[in-house]
Amino acid sequence: MRANLTTLRSNVELALAGRVVTPFSYRDRKLVETVSTGISEIDSLAGGFPRGGLTEICGPPCSGRTTVLLSVLASRTADAESCALIDGRDAFDPHTAAAAGVELKQLLWVRCRNLDQALRATDLLIQAGGFGFIALDLSDIAPETVRHVPLNAWFRFRRAVEDTPTVLVVLEQESNAKTCASLVLQMDSESARWSTTVETQGARFSQYTHAYLLDGAQVQPQLLHSRMQSINAAHLLDRTVAIRTSTGTSLGTSVRTSVGIRNAGDVKSFQTETVWSHLDSLPSDQKPK
Repeated sequence: MRANLTTLRSNVELALAGRVVTPFSYRDRKLVETVSTGISEIDSLAGGFPRGGLTEICGPPCSGRTTVLLSVLASRTADAESCALIDGRDAFDPHTAAAAGVELKQLLWVRCRNLDQALRATDLLIQAGGFGFIALDLSDIAPETVRHVPLNAWFRFRRAVEDTPTVLVVLEQESNAKTCASLVLQMDSESARWSTTVETQGARFSQYTHAYLLDGAQVQPQLLHSRMQSINAAHLLDRTVAIRTSTGTSLGTSVRTSVGIRNAGDVKSFQTETVWSHLDSLPSDQKPK
């Protein structure tokens, strides 16, 4: 038996001669360089997004996936890093991104119509190199469709970014890359709070008396899988942001976010309170007081 193992070992070493110097030697895992997401709570939970690795962000609609994407894009483009976004269903809003701080001159926006186009574009951009951050947004594609992506596609993406400075992020409603990913975040949303205290003026505004304003929401990211050591720390974040809708409406927004740790640091809850300061989309005589 031992003689057979020795022979097999010699045959493997001979077959790999010139390509792999010591195929049976143990290699220590390299230290993983990470980049900030721009959200201290996510950074403290996951340790940032790894370079040379695949990060998966999954969750249902309105669970905070796009918020994380825009935040990390703003952080990367602020450092003059070349970024690419493969938009699986042409759903990206550049006005909202610009309002969130994304430098659009540093962003390549690839608008796709289906899953096949998105996967092909991602493959080409990874192989081309030169991008510090690449995001593949499949969150608007039906989960049943994304499930049919073969596992070897995720494995190929993982191998393509290894030993490169590229951060590859995939956004989906369900986790599909799983162990091919260096980091998997599950985003979950809890019940939202709505305000009905809108005061109306004049008959022309009577049609808006049934309107509701978003007063707050609970967002809870959970660390499902990580090849990196997570940092267990909590922070309080107070920030003011501006949101721009797809119609060009500017909305001033005050946001306060608090975070709590559960299950030894693998879950954090975000409590967000939102107050709309003005609505430019309405005529002056139809704006709420």
